Amino acid sequence: MSEVIANNEVASAPVLIQQMDQLSSQGARAESPLYHADLASVAREGNQNGGVVLQEVALLGHLVLRGNINNAGFTSGVEKVLGMALPGSLQSAENGDVSLRWIAPDEWLLVVPGAQAFSIERELRDAMDGHIAIVNVSGGQTVLNLSGANARDVLMKSTGYDVHDRNFPVGKVVTTTFAKSQAVIRRTGEQSWELIIRRSFSDYLWLWLQDASAEFGLTVRT
Repeated sequence: MSEVIANNEVASAPVLIQQMDQLSSQGARAESPLYHADLASVAREGNQNGGVVLQEVALLGHLVLRGNINNAGFTSGVEKVLGMALPGSLQSAENGDVSLRWIAPDEWLLVVPGAQAFSIERELRDAMDGHIAIVNVSGGQTVLNLSGANARDVLMKSTGYDVHDRNFPVGKVVTTTFAKSQAVIRRTGEQSWELIIRRSFSDYLWLWLQDASAEFGLTVRT
């Protein structure tokens, strides 16, 4: 389903924005980037007590928000719709099952339940003023939760970024190299981390994480 809406006026001419609901209403089966790995079978038949626990949180809505932090029409619109302010540099924020991550100056990644992505994008566009951009990148990314006593050991093998407590407290988020790819890494708890990875590298990173976790034992959950 698609819809054309009117945004702010530029040079007295309305700007038309084409929005598309990426979740088909025709009964098409949605497949996550790691669908082929059959994680449900791995979870059922694999190690149940590993030092590293991996879970794909599949088919969420991923929206990239761009705007000037000094533009009140942008920041207030976000807060009105999401019930939370835009987080500052290297920080994140949560409100229920909706979460925001600072990605770069004037850029944030919003993750929402997949079925709500289309409606939340419309609400944001209606609530915000000024020069803004919203891009739905849901189909190109997936979320992996990494937890357990040895989760940080795996991160230390995988990224050159300092993940020690003194440098990476709960709530911090960075976009950095991971293996030979890239990930948005957010610390969600004392022994839990979130990785947002690109679809095109999901198979490679799944194989990497299996190898990096082998000495500690890997438990997959669904």
